[in-house]
Formats: sequence, C-alpha cells, structure tokens
Amino acid sequence: MYAGAGASAAGEADGARALGSTNEGRPARPDGVHDRPVRGPARRAVLTSTAALAAGPGLASCSVPAPRRTEPAPDPLPGKPMSRPRHALLMQILAHPDDDLYFMNPDTQQTLDSGVPLVCVYVTAGEANGVNRIPGAGPQPADRTAYSSARHQGLRQAYAVLLGLPRFTRWQKSVTTLRGDHRAEVDTLTHGDHRVELVFLNLAMHTRWGRMGLPSLWEARGLSLRTVVADDSPLRKAGAYDYDGLVDVLAGLIERYRPTVVQTLDPDPDIQHSDEATRRRDSEQPGYSDHADHTAVASFAWAAMIRRVAEATEGGGAVPGFVATSYRGYYNRHWPKNLPAEVLREKAAHLVPYGGAPDWECGNAAGCGDYNVGGDRPLTNRKGWVRSTHYRYPGARTVVATGPDGRLTAYGVLGLRLARWRETAPGSGAWGAPDDLGGGPLAPALGSATLDDGRQLLFGLRFSALAGHGAANTREIVLLEQRTPGGRFRSWTGLGNPETRQDRGRRIGSPVAVTAPDGRVHLFVRNADKGISTRVRSAVGRWDAWRDLGGGEIQDGLATAVDGEGRVHVFAAGHETVHHWTQDAPGRLVGLRPVTGLPTPGGSPTAFAAPDGGIDLIYRRPATAGLTTARVGGRPPARLRFNGYGAVDAASAPTGPVLLGRGRKGQVQLLAEGRLVRRKGAQSALEGPTLHLGSKGPVVVGLGPDATPWLWRP
Repeated sequence: MYAGAGASAAGEADGARALGSTNEGRPARPDGVHDRPVRGPARRAVLTSTAALAAGPGLASCSVPAPRRTEPAPDPLPGKPMSRPRHALLMQILAHPDDDLYFMNPDTQQTLDSGVPLVCVYVTAGEANGVNRIPGAGPQPADRTAYSSARHQGLRQAYAVLLGLPRFTRWQKSVTTLRGDHRAEVDTLTHGDHRVELVFLNLAMHTRWGRMGLPSLWEARGLSLRTVVADDSPLRKAGAYDYDGLVDVLAGLIERYRPTVVQTLDPDPDIQHSDEATRRRDSEQPGYSDHADHTAVASFAWAAMIRRVAEATEGGGAVPGFVATSYRGYYNRHWPKNLPAEVLREKAAHLVPYGGAPDWECGNAAGCGDYNVGGDRPLTNRKGWVRSTHYRYPGARTVVATGPDGRLTAYGVLGLRLARWRETAPGSGAWGAPDDLGGGPLAPALGSATLDDGRQLLFGLRFSALAGHGAANTREIVLLEQRTPGGRFRSWTGLGNPETRQDRGRRIGSPVAVTAPDGRVHLFVRNADKGISTRVRSAVGRWDAWRDLGGGEIQDGLATAVDGEGRVHVFAAGHETVHHWTQDAPGRLVGLRPVTGLPTPGGSPTAFAAPDGGIDLIYRRPATAGLTTARVGGRPPARLRFNGYGAVDAASAPTGPVLLGRGRKGQVQLLAEGRLVRRKGAQSALEGPTLHLGSKGPVVVGLGPDATPWLWRP
C-alpha cells in the first residue's frame, strides 16, 4: 500500500499537581451556549510554619482569602474595531531564564535578525535551590540571590551575542514601576536599529523542597508570593504578588509595549506518566510533560492577554493588534527530534554564552552565567530539550480563499479573535483593514473546509474559560459558517470537546477538517490520549457525536487528504512511524489502518492528492533536513529535494507538486515546476504560512512579526 531547559537542573525537579484540574465543567451545548460550570468546593491554602519554611523565604500567606475575580467571558460577537499595528515588536513571557533559548529559538533569533525589537519578561527569579553548580567541582554552597544574578548575567551575554556584539557588552540597568505599584528590574541593550529589553519580575520559584510557588499562586486563593532581589540589581527591595496582581502586571506590560507578537509556553501540556525517578530527574510535574512553572506562567500569560483584550475593547475600543504563539517545553524529550544538524548547532551555540563559565571576567561578582548549561552540555544532556522546537498549536496561521470577485481573502487570529483581510483589488497583493469576526479568545491555528457550493467553514480552538483559583478552565472547538459564498457568516457555533472531563479537555489539539466528495465534512482533533477524535457534518449540515478513532500515540499537526475514489485519509506522526486512518469506501466511517511501516517522522507529515488518484505523503525524518516521500496507492512518488526544517505545505499541480516551507535560516521557500525560489527582502515570517493555488499559479500568504498578513506570488 505504501511506497516509498528551561528550568535549571539545580533543584527544579518537582512540580505541583495538575494545574486547574480540581473541577469538572460541563461541555458546551451544541447551540454554542455554555452551561454554568460545575464547581467543586472552594479551596483555601493554609501555610503552616513548616510549609512556609519548606517553600523558602520567598512566600507569605494572607490571613483572609482574596475575593474570586470574574474573568472576561468568551466573546463571539463580531464587529469590534481592530487595530492596525504600525511597528513590529516581539514580547516573550517566560517562566525561567533560558526558556526562550531552549524552547523558542530559532524563531526568536530569526525575528531579532530581521530587526524586530524584543522584550523578554521573566516571571521567576530562576533561583531554584541557589546552587550554581560547576560540573566536576564537588559540592558548592547555596546562594539564591547570587544564582538569580548569575542567570541574569548569562541572559545579557546570550542576547549580546545574538545581536552580534561581544558577550560582555555593557547593558543599561534601571528600575520600572508596573501596575499595582510593583517594581521590576529592566536591562536594555541597543545596537543600531536593534533593541532588547529584559524585564525581571523575579517571583520566587517552586522547587522540590516546597510546592508553594507559581503553580500554587495560580490554583489557590489567599496566597502571596514574594520576589527575590538578585545580587547586583538596581532594585533593592523585595515585593510580593498575588494572583490578580500578576495577571494585571502582565496585562499592563502588554499595554505598555504594545507587542505585535506574544510568545509564551504551553498552558496545557500533555498527560505524561513517567516513573517517579525519571520524572524527578527530568523536572516534570506529576502526570504531565512539562515543568509546573512553565504551565503556570503560560496560564498567567494567556489570562493576561485575555484581560488586555477585554480592557482595550471596553467601551468600544479597538482590539489590540497582536498574534500569540505557545511553545512546547519538556515535551521535546518525549518525541523524535525535529531540528537538523545545521539549525541545531546554531541554536545550541546561543546557550554557550548563557551558560558562561566561572573563570569568565564578566564584571558580575555573583557569577557569569548558569554554569550547568555551559559548553557542550545542551547537546550532551540526555533530556534533549534543545534538539527540537515544537508549537503547542501547530497548523495554518492563515486560511486563504478566492472570492467570487477574484479577490483573495485571508483569515487569521488577531488579538485572540478571528480577523478577515481582503485584497483591495483582484491581484493587487495589498490588503485592506482587518474585519473582526469575533469568536475569541482563540488559539492561533485555524482549521477550514470549503463546501461544494463554495461556502467557507472556519474552525478554532477557544479558551472557553481560563481562570485560576479552582474556577473553570475549559476549551472547546468552535465553528463559523458562511451563509453564502464570499458573503456574511452565521453566528458562532460550539462543537464541544471530545473529552468530557475538564482537565483532559485542556489537552486537545488544533482542529483540522476536510470536505469529502459526498458533501460530508470530517473534523479531526488530537485528544487527551494522544490519539484522534472526529465529528462528521452531514451534507445537510447536521453534526454527529464525537467519536474516538483509537490508535497509537501521535503528535499534533494532523494531515488530511481525499484520494481519487473519494475516501478521506488522515495521517499523523507517531513515536516510530506515521499512523494512518481512512475509510473502507466513500461515505463509511473513518477507521484505523495497520501501522504503515514508514520511517520515523521528525515532525508533522503533509498529505495531498496525486494525479493518479493516490495520496502523496511527505515529511522530514528526525534531525534531518531532507524530505521523505511515500505514496498511498498508485506508483511510488518521485524524490523531492527540498531541504530545510519544520512542516511543509504542499499541493498537486499539472506541472508537479508545489511545496512550501522554511529554509535553514527560516526563509520562506517554494518548490514549483522543479525550481526552488525563496522569498527575499522581507521580514521573518511566523510559523504556518499557507499555500493557495490560484488561477494564475501559487500564492503564499502568512503573518509577519508585525501581525499583518503578507502575500507572495513567486
């Protein structure tokens, strides 16, 4: 059938229990109206003196629980004014120093290289147990304020090198006042048109010696978490944050800097069961594939983005013009590595100045980096965090359609809401102002399907509730359906969640859909068991119930295609091979097929219909720049030379396959008619550009770091 790091190892080993998993919510009703969630008893955190000592000196408790704040509700109503960003700016909201270097690069580096200013917000002090461990040097004393300072120095060294400057370049240090009269250190480095700001909130970390850190601040009521004053900081006095204060400070930073891209970590990591020794050694929270601080900070960041949008639009204001991206964290250890050697070498090299060395003369008496991470240790570390860069919400950032008048229309998520951009005239390549289609708050990747009559269906993953303190924390798949081809849309419809329990429902993936020749629309979502669940829309518009398709564990980033017989196929990357689901015949239920036996994929596969009626399948093997090709039915496909990294979009054309992807340096590149061309003279592109085959050839549409779509006709 087939042819063809974030947290330093020094003391960050234990995690809180599953964040937000205390209550179960009812699924959305089919009409999109949500029942009031069922809430368990309110939990009050009581810190005894023993618990306070275990948590370290950075934590205090209020005697009276703080009142529960009502967070903004999902807002599906369209028609709000939308901002048109003027200047690009990237903001990263991170748990620990080095989360960006381990989990967000090479994206951060490529955005910086294109001249976009960068603001990094580090929520914790990164002080762990206070031991800046020098490998091979034996026991060392603990000093939390010194270790925090050393990690800050490592960041200054790393970002100086990223800007092409000597690693000991002097930074400007200052203190800034934030919302609620909180204060933070800000380190700034400017080089020509390039600018980097590092904002250190410096809340105390949670460690294996005490769970009272950011995870508890997110979950429990009545807690206050103190900050750590790093050595050599211009900030001399410690402060304290409660839940609402941290959300407010992050929302205020978004308001102050007005970023066009906000990058953070994974708010809903995979369920992952490891033996206790391995889990502790790999610094993962019990039952989940990430550090508990990563999850808590990502939750706070998403809550802050939601609050900022609500603030900005209150009273008729405009939706802020930013796009969001979340990155997987310790997930990287559990799956095949997806960065080829050249990309990996450059990514790992930027951890060398961060790690530093005790004999460096950096001018910081507390230390010259996080010594556990220096030299070749990121590459020799068994955890392998640096060897991959994974998106929490993989898939298309833009959905592209040609209207009845010949103009292109692009759909994307802007300010956590669905936006629509239309070409000003057929073939102009210029976009008009964005229209708000509502639906927020939405994850960044969209699914889509086109009905036989040309009407568009758009699918999103909505944060239907996101609140701490044991309140509802739910996700749902939502649908926006066009009334007429190229015309207005109906109201948003909730399609629920394949998982019935709230905690499991947070783990679902990005929706993917395809229209079969019989008029049915098949919707697929990765579920909490890391398999696939589906709903099917009949030709007359009725949706059946969610159904689990079973199968082995897969990564998100599903690929769909329809063969020459009209059968729907779904493919996904597993641990050791590509997994396959399809129909026995058109109109039948989609079901699991035997293991393909194809080589191990390093990332998401792409599937597209071949001229002979078969399905061509392409993907990159682990740590490999080249493509693997396979055919489901029909003759073996030709080998395609398309080196690069990351996912590939593809379509079949009369002159042969058309491929879209990234080159080694992140450039957008296209293979058409056997010729490779690269997009030049443009800013770096966010992940997930879309290939659209028009009447005059291929068109590529993506979102730039200015949160505005670009259009490329090679």
